[in-house]
Amino acid sequence: MIFRLDERLLFPDTTLAEQDGLLAVGGDLSTERLLLAYHSGIFPWYSQEMPILWYSPHERFILFPAELRISKSMRQILRSGRFTVTCDQCFDRVIQACSAAKRNGQDGTWITDDMKNAYIRLHNEGHAHSVEVWEQDKLVGGLYGVRLGQVFCGESMFSLASNASKMALINLCISGDYNLIDCQVHTEHLESMGARMISRKEYMAILQNNASKG
Repeated sequence: MIFRLDERLLFPDTTLAEQDGLLAVGGDLSTERLLLAYHSGIFPWYSQEMPILWYSPHERFILFPAELRISKSMRQILRSGRFTVTCDQCFDRVIQACSAAKRNGQDGTWITDDMKNAYIRLHNEGHAHSVEVWEQDKLVGGLYGVRLGQVFCGESMFSLASNASKMALINLCISGDYNLIDCQVHTEHLESMGARMISRKEYMAILQNNASKG
């Protein structure tokens, strides 16, 4: 059953989500609703010209930083000093680059103008963060997401140079700030770096133990 949200600030029980994880439709992208969603194990994912769709997958694709796998070739890149990594230096540019990135099997982007505005607002209020990867002063990769204490809910990443997005994720993992990186949706790219599926029940237990209230 898919629930229709109204102006009230609440979500249905996540165990009632459809098989594909779709739980609810409607509502808004206010800071308050987004933070409630993330603390409840829910995230928005929809396309332009569609109503806001809220998902809570039965299985979650996650990466424990302690399980990060770094290939031999990537270790050489890390030592080479080819890239410089920063945090929260240009969140707006990172989210714009993520929305413009071409992805296999996708005709457009789910990072609509409303989504960009909502997450920029979250960033300005201290809840959303970015990692930037630079090569000779050019922004060539990065990622952004929402921080809930020691949990980082990754939203998207981009790469304009080989291995740049891997560099961003590795630096996020080795920062020591997080016990869990929520990758949301499976990709072979992330699986090769150690990400794996866990049940929603396990995810929620970790979230409740590591996420500070925001």
